[in-house]
Amino acid sequence: MATPKGKEEFILTFWGGVGTVTGAHFMLEGAGTRLLVDCGLVQGHFRVGDKENRAPFPYDPASVDALFVTHSHIDHVGRIPKLVHDGFTSPIYSTPPARDIAEAMLYDSMGVLEKEARRDNLPPLYAEADVAAAMRLWKTADYHEDIPLAGGIVARFRDSGHVLGSSMVEFSYNGRKIVFTGDLGNSPSPLLPDPEEVTDADYLVIESVYGDRNHEPHEERKRRLEAIIERTVKEKGVLMIPAFSLERTQEILYEINSLVENMNIPPVPIYLDSPLAIKVTGLYAKWSGYFNGRARALIKGGDDVFNFPGLVKTMTTEESRAILNSPDPKVIIAGSGMSNGGRIIHHEKNYLPDEKNTLLLVGYQAAGTPGRIMQDGAGTVKILGEEVPIRARVETISGYSAHKDSDGLMEFVGRTKDKAKQVFAVMGEPKAALFFVQKLRDYLGVNASAPMPGDRVTLDMK
Repeated sequence: MATPKGKEEFILTFWGGVGTVTGAHFMLEGAGTRLLVDCGLVQGHFRVGDKENRAPFPYDPASVDALFVTHSHIDHVGRIPKLVHDGFTSPIYSTPPARDIAEAMLYDSMGVLEKEARRDNLPPLYAEADVAAAMRLWKTADYHEDIPLAGGIVARFRDSGHVLGSSMVEFSYNGRKIVFTGDLGNSPSPLLPDPEEVTDADYLVIESVYGDRNHEPHEERKRRLEAIIERTVKEKGVLMIPAFSLERTQEILYEINSLVENMNIPPVPIYLDSPLAIKVTGLYAKWSGYFNGRARALIKGGDDVFNFPGLVKTMTTEESRAILNSPDPKVIIAGSGMSNGGRIIHHEKNYLPDEKNTLLLVGYQAAGTPGRIMQDGAGTVKILGEEVPIRARVETISGYSAHKDSDGLMEFVGRTKDKAKQVFAVMGEPKAALFFVQKLRDYLGVNASAPMPGDRVTLDMK
């Protein structure tokens, strides 16, 4: 590997996750060691198997000494099987829940990738054998557990509160600390603890998805969800919720469970139409010890927080198709969260043309995705090659985002501003990242920047 001059200098390279929200992929080199943080798919208006994800890695995967995974979303883990296929044989580290969820996510994504590859007459991005090989390399460590690395570097995971098992990755060397936040949770979460505070980072690589805007108050999101469900029932309509299988679905189920048990909403069938979401929800139940105190207390008291009267889980394609023939009103929760694939697009094709129906967006919609197009007020959207008129209401509840908003990010950086030599805003669209950087400079006086793909910076670890 190309080791920086002088063992107290490290090189940080931004191979992905900059200039865009997705494709997290960072390299840290120093003390004779080459480390990666995340290796995710680039997602957006193009299909996930397109050329940016198929391009050769800009380094020899065999030369990497370890890969650290912040969490299990595909834009953070989706290219790991390709990395392994191309020669990576070193350990992969994450928390135990993140490993289990990543395995489910990677096997599930194979179907999407294979379908796109056949459509474009290309080989799949990776095969089942590559996922299996990656899982054999995978090791787990709990929060705050020391992971000694070559050259005297020590790694630790810290709870980022974003999704189950999500982490910040902290590297310590020579009394200095570099922290990669991964994605930071939008606390307080119904299920997860708040992100841990960081007060001693010399260098901070921080997400900026919502660097330029704030969410609505947390108490408002549940009221709006309740009102939208009530209106759907009253108008005998269909409520479609495109939801990410990881975290967003579980939070929505948790909230609806509360609304049902407290009789805040009228009885209505609620279809969870996503095999992956059903599987991940099972993993949430398995790893409920990682929940916050309130959620753990509810479970200990006998409340199955992901199950309630009216909930119907549809695993098979036949069960999914049968939803169309079920009477209205009804609620359908299905992936994908940005409407760029999955079962939700079939429901959107059927129900968007009817004005009594509602599409509720509860997660980030990347630029160019069908979800973003609908969120921005388009009159039609292309689904399965057909222009579908949008007469249904399109609503957004940003409070269900699993990301900190602008004020939350500022507060997070504020706790380490006196120690931080540099702050790097990543994983945000350029407008959001640059706005956040300017805010950090103006209000906190920190040395902040928004790197571009391929940028390399030298970190002084003296």
